[in-house]
Amino acid sequence: MTEGDRYAAAPRPRSVSLGDRLLQVHRRRVASEALTNARWRTYARRYRVEMRRPQAQRLIALLAALSQRTNFSVGCYCEVESRCHRSLLRDLLVEAGAKVS
Repeated sequence: MTEGDRYAAAPRPRSVSLGDRLLQVHRRRVASEALTNARWRTYARRYRVEMRRPQAQRLIALLAALSQRTNFSVGCYCEVESRCHRSLLRDLLVEAGAKVS
């Protein structure tokens, strides 16, 4: 699973201009975005399967119970919440009776 675009600094071959390199990166990103919906659906399905495990269910139940008495937040480094496990976890918590805002 990928969390988003990641770029590594690497020396470019002298025969490739910066403009050509940027165009290559752009083309890869456009191609990647075309697959994003399919990848997200696959990730979401797998995440939900993983969260059905007993240990995960106990933790979800615990967090749902805690939410009735105190406020807490769940965060990560994903830029877009709708394409992040946070949105999936939020749905699972709501399904378990959590109080969310």
